[in-house]
Formats: sequence, structure tokens, C-alpha cells
Amino acid sequence: MKFLCLFNFAPNAFDGVTPEEMRRLDDATIEHDQKLRRSGHLLLASPLEDVATERVIDRRRHLKVAQTDGPFAETKEVIGGVVLIEAKDMDEALALFADDPIAAYCRIQIRPLKEDHRHSETGESRPEFRAP
Repeated sequence: MKFLCLFNFAPNAFDGVTPEEMRRLDDATIEHDQKLRRSGHLLLASPLEDVATERVIDRRRHLKVAQTDGPFAETKEVIGGVVLIEAKDMDEALALFADDPIAAYCRIQIRPLKEDHRHSETGESRPEFRAP
């Protein structure tokens, strides 16, 4: 199964963290990503650019496309990174992040991707993800 992991940060998540502590945290999270890759679980991992670069497309009103600056989540938290993993089930997915050093600074949301889901009337499935 594939799981999408979203790393949600409060605006003050890194208040009081020194540049040296941040460098060590970056190194530790990169090492954690490398561990996931070596074990065959990691498909993709990336931090996101600052939320100020975000743009939102919202077609909910009168089916007109409106592009706005964000963030517009119902919370003050912002998604700071994404990870796509392969795991046998949710228990294994949760265990993979039990020792993730960034978890001390954020909330990690883990959701399974739908399997064998055909989205359209054509019956064609989406293209398979291919790691670079």
C-alpha cells in the first residue's frame, strides 16, 4: 500500500530553535529519509517552499476558477513537507515514523492512497507512479 504523509507545522513550531539546532535537525531528518529509502519504503520526500509562495485554485463558487494567495486551511498549521511511502498496512506506516526527529515539531498526518480506484467513466486507471 502507498501512504501520503503530510507534515503540519504550527506558525511558531521553530521558535527558539538556533541555527545550529536547525542544521542538526535537517541532518537528522535527511538521515531518517535515507533510512526509509534503504529499507525500500520511501518513494518521495520533500520539504515545501514557504507558504507565502502558495497559490490556491478554488472553483467551489459558481464553477469559476479563482486563484488566490494562501494559506486558507481551517487551521493555522501549514503543510511543510510531504512524504510518499510504501508499507504493508497502516501499522507499519505509523511505525516508520516512530523515530522521526521532525515529529517533535509537527503533526504527521498519514493517509492511505486508494488502491484499484478507477476515477472516470472510461474505466481507465491513473498512470502508475514511477520513481526516478
